Amino acid sequence: MTDTSPAASAQAKPRNFFAALELDTRLLGMIGAFVVICLIFNLLTGGLFDGRFLTPRNVFNLTIQTASVAIMATGMVFIIVTRHIDLSVGSLLATCSAMMAMTQTVVTPEWLGLGLNHPATAPIAILVGVLTGTLIGAFHGYIVGYLGVPAFIVTLGGLLVWRNVAWYLTTGQTIGPLDENFTLFGGIDGTLGPTWSWIFGIVAVVFSIYAMWRGRANKIAHEFPVKPLWAEVLLAALVSVAILGFVAILNAYQVPTPRLERIFEARGETMPEGYTSGYGLPISVLLLIAVAVVMTVVAQRTRLGRYIFATGGNPDAAELSGINTRLLTVKVFAIMGALCALAGVVASARLSFHSNDIGTLDELRVIAAAVIGGTALSGGLGTIHGAILGALIMQSLQSGMAMVGVDAPFQNIVVGAVLVVAVLIDIIYRRRTGAKI
Repeated sequence: MTDTSPAASAQAKPRNFFAALELDTRLLGMIGAFVVICLIFNLLTGGLFDGRFLTPRNVFNLTIQTASVAIMATGMVFIIVTRHIDLSVGSLLATCSAMMAMTQTVVTPEWLGLGLNHPATAPIAILVGVLTGTLIGAFHGYIVGYLGVPAFIVTLGGLLVWRNVAWYLTTGQTIGPLDENFTLFGGIDGTLGPTWSWIFGIVAVVFSIYAMWRGRANKIAHEFPVKPLWAEVLLAALVSVAILGFVAILNAYQVPTPRLERIFEARGETMPEGYTSGYGLPISVLLLIAVAVVMTVVAQRTRLGRYIFATGGNPDAAELSGINTRLLTVKVFAIMGALCALAGVVASARLSFHSNDIGTLDELRVIAAAVIGGTALSGGLGTIHGAILGALIMQSLQSGMAMVGVDAPFQNIVVGAVLVVAVLIDIIYRRRTGAKI
């Protein structure tokens, strides 16, 4: 008689190397596609080993360009998982950006007497932006959840409404310069520097290894199957190399000498001869990491996350089981609105001013990032890390084509084609694996 107990299953040896690692084949495919894209563009911009695409400078620029879309893509996962869509995210970003810009340049100096670059100006502006985005998102969710208007129509209307609300708030003018503390979230003006970047990287490695160890301990405690110890050690080593390698690349991007001289002059000091320094991790990337961690915890460890995926999997069954799907819709859209505001912080801080075209077509990039990242349009399936990787792939394509001189219209053609092919591959993959389409 065969022993099929959990304890016996935990001791069963995997059939091969990849089975032992228990890696998501779809995620591996996305990582492989990203690596291929990087290598191709590096080859086209000067050679496989001498190209300009994989230089520290371009990697740094790629990360700060990806941050705003990736932040919104994490929220779009929840939207699509619950079988909705949000076409208004780019316009909502513009409205939040306009509100924050007007707060910094009009409200705080004229109404509160704080003035630009006051320590309280940036926090107040960000709070105003997040409240604006949350309220507008909740309003969308109320119309969808309680009034029964399809999300496609509500957010299509929002795309038109909020883009022009942003225009009227600023009377069509470019608003700037923005508060210097606010622009720290843009990337180039706000980084940790080499030392703190290494400290962050080491802390991230320790946290990752601890999380893997805790996960293994919990599985053993509940008599669930676990990976072989060598597989856990190998995965921990790969994660550590990836984190520290990323930090090393960003630290290798050197701050220009004239900029360093101005920094020392601002302190009333003289820059030592031959002094150099790297930029390190951008604060915008730290914000993205924080958002990713929080959204992942919400998705995997909270009641709200379980309700979101249960509702997306079967809305009728979820409602019959006692889940308030209407209120859940409001919450999901409110989260999306708050993330649009955070993305607006990053986008306007990177420009150091608010412009009327900020966030234009971001709704398409965000939806594409979530879908390429594996979020099923039929609902119920999606991951936060997949959406971020999808955003990185999208930005890599656009940046790489720009570097090799591809015209903007053809760039959009390629991105559109990639989106369709990615969805087709995903459908084929789900059919073969028996997963939900």
